[in-house]
This record gives sequence, C-alpha cells and structure tokens, in this order.
Amino acid sequence: MSKRSPITISSWTLGDQCRFEDRVKAAKDAGFEAIGLRAETYVDALQEGLTDQDILAILAKYDMVVSEVEYIVQWAEENRSYEQKYKEQMCFHMCDLFGVNHINCGLMENYSVEYTGQKLKELCARAGHRIIGVEPMPYSGLPNFDKAFAVVKASGADNARIILDTWHWVRADQPYRALTAEEAASVVSIQINDAYDRPYAFSILRDESMHDRLAPGTGAKDTAGFLRMVKEAGISPAVVGVEVISDEILSRGLDQAANHTYENTIKVLEEVWPELLPGK
Repeated sequence: MSKRSPITISSWTLGDQCRFEDRVKAAKDAGFEAIGLRAETYVDALQEGLTDQDILAILAKYDMVVSEVEYIVQWAEENRSYEQKYKEQMCFHMCDLFGVNHINCGLMENYSVEYTGQKLKELCARAGHRIIGVEPMPYSGLPNFDKAFAVVKASGADNARIILDTWHWVRADQPYRALTAEEAASVVSIQINDAYDRPYAFSILRDESMHDRLAPGTGAKDTAGFLRMVKEAGISPAVVGVEVISDEILSRGLDQAANHTYENTIKVLEEVWPELLPGK
C-alpha cells in the first residue's frame, strides 16, 4: 500500500449483515483499496468462527487492508458501562492487528468544552501512540467543527484529532470555508458522501444519517466542494473513507452497493483531487 490516502469503503456502507469475506470481496471487486471495520463488524467476523489470523489471511487473499477503525463512544461518561470499556480495548486491539494508527470516535452526550476536553485527554492517554479522531455530528455533543476543534485544543493531547464527514458538515449547516492552518492540522481523516437538499426534521436527523445518505456527488450538497475545502487547506487525510449509509443502496446487494459508491467517488475525485486516485 502506498502512502497515498487509501480509498476506503467504510464499515456501515456495506451494512452489518454480511460475512467478512463477502465484505472484502465486494470492496475489492468494486475497486476499493481498503475496508473500514467497526468493533461490531470485527466481532461479527470472530463470531463466524474466524480467528485474527484467518481475518488477516482473507485480507491478504484479496490484497486488501483495513485502514479505518471505529467507533469509541461514551468516553466522557463518569459511570461508563463495561461494554463500552471493552469496546474501547477492542478498538485498540484492532489498530494493532491491522496496523491502523487512528480511531474514529463520537460523543452523543453534551458537556462543556472544558469537561469534554479533560475526558478526551484521558481517552488519548489510554490510547497511547494511537490517534483519537473525534467526529462532529449535528445531533451529538460535538455538533459542529467549532466545538470539536475547541475540545481538541482544550484536551492538550498531542494525539487528539478530528474526523471530517461531508454529511455531518452540511447537516450542521456549516458553509464550506477556508480552514486556518491550525484547524487543518487538527484533521486526521475524512469520510465522504452526499445528502438530499432538505434534511429530515432535527428530532429524527440521526435516522437520516443511519439510513438515507447518498453516494458522493449524487446529491445536493456538493461533495466536490467539501473535498476542495479539505484539499485547499493542505490536509493530507490518513484515509478517504466512503461512508454511504443507505438502506436503499444496500438493498441492491453488496456488489451493487460497493460499485455504486466507488464509481461515484472516483468521478468526484477526478474532478477535484485526482492525486488521490489509485495509480497516481
């Protein structure tokens, strides 16, 4: 794998009902260079009876890698469940197993910048050498880039960063804009997709996020503009994740879902950022 940001099909794009090898094969056949895995989809692979060595062998069979690990949550809670503590440790293990250096993290609970920054500092300390990438989501405790950036700064942790996602950016009603050098340096990775012009009602906005996103460049929210913002800021994302969470697209089958998202991703990259394309 080159040092160029691998074009990665994020875990949710192929859902949570497929066998591990079918996930890898569909991604490879479509043209993706890597897959993303959530802790849950990794555990599903183990539940199939696969060992870590089996999983690595399947990846090698298709000349694929895992480049994206998700998803630590509830890290600011004082009385965190053992399930979430264990999930955090699972993400650390996945990073080590697959050679991934950052973990996508979210926070639904809403606290002050100071408190959240302190809890992020503690998470980053537990993560050791691994980078913690917090993902702003409009219905979460980090609803926009500005609060996420303030929390990362407040943490004072060298391994605290931000994940930028097209859908979350536009649904937070943030215009594409020039990022400062400091803001750009805080971004570790990106996920791209698209959205309809009109959002769901805010009370059910998370339902749209989890069921009704669009492939890059196929909606009304200018995925090219998002990529242009990232590129012009001088960001070199560790991964270009394609996170198209869509019941309709997935209903076409794994192969069609993978092909549809990849083909449209390539069209947008050709327009804006051809240096990210395979072979460049």
